[in-house]
Amino acid sequence: MRLPLTARHLFDTGSTPADTYATLARRTREPLRSARAVCTALGIPAAETQRRLDDCYDALLANPRPGTENDTGELLEALGVFDIPKTPDDRDLAVIDLFLTAIDAHGSIRAGHQHGLTRWFTTGNLTTAYLSLTATQPHPTTGDPTHYWTTLTTAGELLTATPNPDPRLKPALTHCRTQAQAQATHATHP
Repeated sequence: MRLPLTARHLFDTGSTPADTYATLARRTREPLRSARAVCTALGIPAAETQRRLDDCYDALLANPRPGTENDTGELLEALGVFDIPKTPDDRDLAVIDLFLTAIDAHGSIRAGHQHGLTRWFTTGNLTTAYLSLTATQPHPTTGDPTHYWTTLTTAGELLTATPNPDPRLKPALTHCRTQAQAQATHATHP
């Protein structure tokens, strides 16, 4: 059985990557081979597939228990193993660089939030990453709130400079400008 071809067929019939993994793993009883087939069918490069599967092999694929294929598929999907990478253009790279600067200025991004941001960077979902960061308050003592909000303002300006920007970006950009202004006022009038 050519597993990547079977995985592609399952995608064509509406299965998610997690469901496809579960179906293949139940059939073959080979979780690593099944996960690799899903990644191949999604077009994830072989070296990237190997890196991702190496990262989770011991915890999820080394000692499979029958009946846990659905849970394992959902975990693999949640961890980003099946994320399709988007090649960033120069603007995307500039925005991601600004996001990384803002994350440093935040002072206390939680690990789960950081994981989500990394997945959005990988998949090119920069609008969601921006909205997530603009909804987060920087830590007042370990972070640099002024730098955080001004950096996000610059990132928002880049994101809204495209034709037909997502309508959620403008209110988020306005929020960043307001926060940056408030931080600047607070810094000059403590």
